[in-house]
Amino acid sequence: MDLFTDDDKASISEAIAAAERRTSGEIIAVVASASANYGYVPPLVAALVALVVPWPLIYFTWMPVQTIYLVQLAVFLLVALATYQRDVRLFFVPTKVKHERAHRRAMEQFVAQNLYTTEHHTGVLIFVSVAERFAEVIADQRIYARVPKVSWDEIVRGLTSEIGAGRATVGFKQAIAAVGAILAEHYPPGSRQLDELPDHLIVID
Repeated sequence: MDLFTDDDKASISEAIAAAERRTSGEIIAVVASASANYGYVPPLVAALVALVVPWPLIYFTWMPVQTIYLVQLAVFLLVALATYQRDVRLFFVPTKVKHERAHRRAMEQFVAQNLYTTEHHTGVLIFVSVAERFAEVIADQRIYARVPKVSWDEIVRGLTSEIGAGRATVGFKQAIAAVGAILAEHYPPGSRQLDELPDHLIVID
């Protein structure tokens, strides 16, 4: 995944640290190359195409059954190989399914990055899954009780807009600043233990 250079990652880490200095909340930024491998797609698409192949051969040719079977098998293998690349596989996956997989991965990362264990339950995850073109901001329940969903949706729109324009680093920094501002409003620094969680961008290939 080449969305970020080392300098970009350092810049994002600095943005997280700066945002967290203004609040008792914790911010984690995660970007995944994909949320699932969709390995079922090549055989599924190949099987559907291969099932159609025999019918025109049966009705419009005099091919023997054995030859038709071999053609069917060859088509299955060719289509399976043709759809093996991830970008091609993703083309056949409905957007709803891709977003469901990405949301599930985001929830898994919320747990995996220990955001639910922060001292005052004020952790926020900024998650992007590149292959699915999906972004989400997930906050601990205590924050959800105070901050309406529309606030997070606005941050996601800005983030996805910047990524779509080829400015992923700018998008993450703006999203981090926006999340930090929300946390600072509701959860000032106080006496929290600083840096409970890592400040760097977490990249999952």
